[in-house]
Order: sequence, then structure tokens, then C-alpha cells
Amino acid sequence: MNIRPYTAEDWDRVCEIHDIARRDELAAAGLDDAYLTLAQTAESEGFHDYEIRVAEVSNRVVGFVAFTREELAWLYVDPAAYRRGVGSLLIQAALAETKSPLTVEVLEGNAAALAVYRKSGFEVVGHTRGRMPGNERFRVSVTELRHPGAA
Repeated sequence: MNIRPYTAEDWDRVCEIHDIARRDELAAAGLDDAYLTLAQTAESEGFHDYEIRVAEVSNRVVGFVAFTREELAWLYVDPAAYRRGVGSLLIQAALAETKSPLTVEVLEGNAAALAVYRKSGFEVVGHTRGRMPGNERFRVSVTELRHPGAA
């Protein structure tokens, strides 16, 4: 598996991965009706303002992570590649680049995401309720996690 910087040529595949995996994420949280595509929300959520890395297997993008020095904001893996370590490797790539404490929010009900973050060294620091970024019509509950960063 290869982790590399996102390029504009990755856009269609990243959208495809997000749009499929996002449905799984929302279903786990009981928020199926909150679904919007990445193309619908990327601009309002500042997607391209983040550092973005993609994971490739046999020259095919199978996942991506988007982050800043403080926040891991987006992590999506093609469902065909679930449970193969893609998410963990993308998290490790973000941690290696930031070398600083990193936070992430996970929708309540997304046990798989919570498990991969905890396995990667993130600890639960709180729970919050609010409006869904990008689709503010919906109220959400999230688990807040934090990684201490490089020692």
C-alpha cells in the first residue's frame, strides 16, 4: 500500500469513496437522511484547505485522510477495502506529518471508526451535541477523541 499526497486527478475517486462510505457512517448513526455528496459539501466545508493524503493499492485509490496540525477532519475508506488496515495507515500518516496533538470527532454509533482511532492511540476526551457540519438541518452527537502527538 502506498500513501501519497492528493492530486486533482484523484478528485473523482475520492468523491466516489466518500459518497459510498459516508452512507455507512450515517446509517450507523441513524442519520441516513442527512446524506450529501462530497461534491455538494466540499466547498462549504473547506475540503481543499486541508492536507490530504490518499492510500493506493495497485495504483487505485482506496481511501483518504484530510487533516490540519490540530484536527483529523476526514477519513474515508472504500468499503471494498474495509478491515485491511487502510484507515490505520492513513491515520498514522497524518500523525507522522503533524507531530502534534490531533483531535477527531466520531459520530455516535460509528463503532468501527471509534475502534480504529482508539487502536491508533486516540483517547476519548468528551461527547458533544450540535449541528452536522455541511448539513446543519440535522442534530448530531459526537465522541471527541485526542491523540497526544509525537513525544
